[in-house]
Amino acid sequence: MTPENKVEFFDGIASQWDGWEDAQALGCKLALGLEELGVAPDETVLDVGCGTGNLTKALLLRLSPAGRVVAVDFSPGMLQVARGKIHDERTSWHLADARQLPLGDTSCDRVICCSVWPHFDDPREASAELVRVLKVGGKLHVWHLMSRDAVNAVHTSGVQAIHRDILEPAQATARVLEAAGLQVITVIDDDERYLVSASKPVRLGSHARALA
Repeated sequence: MTPENKVEFFDGIASQWDGWEDAQALGCKLALGLEELGVAPDETVLDVGCGTGNLTKALLLRLSPAGRVVAVDFSPGMLQVARGKIHDERTSWHLADARQLPLGDTSCDRVICCSVWPHFDDPREASAELVRVLKVGGKLHVWHLMSRDAVNAVHTSGVQAIHRDILEPAQATARVLEAAGLQVITVIDDDERYLVSASKPVRLGSHARALA
């Protein structure tokens, strides 16, 4: 499938997305997760694949007036829904591919890829770009609120546009992040959730610089 097919798919389900899960329960899960990730009040956080803005909303509730959310998605339909329900000047919205972000180098304290990683057509290229915009010492999280098996069951039983969007074992994702120059600090891949967290060291290796 082409990237255009995938965009068309997400545009088509954008108006239905928020009706598929209890908003209050989801908000609680996200809030608890952000607490565990250690998101600080004044951070600038990149929400990659922000969808209809549920993580963005949870971040705004956690951040101080000085905090910022940079919300990015490649689906105009998803962004339209998100912008329709979130009116907060601490948020900037961007229609973009994760492999080519309209952001400056080292502009974000933290990058969160929530429920989006398997939709990247080239995780290595996306990782290099995410590392570019991440500040030294910043954290990157690949995060799902369900197990890898559950994610893959949804995708493989769904429409053709996402049929091949498989979430690889967390150790494989960790290797991709390490190849991009990050230091992996957390790997969780169990029946409850999926989380790979990594930090950007002071000096990236030569291989990571070649990818960037």
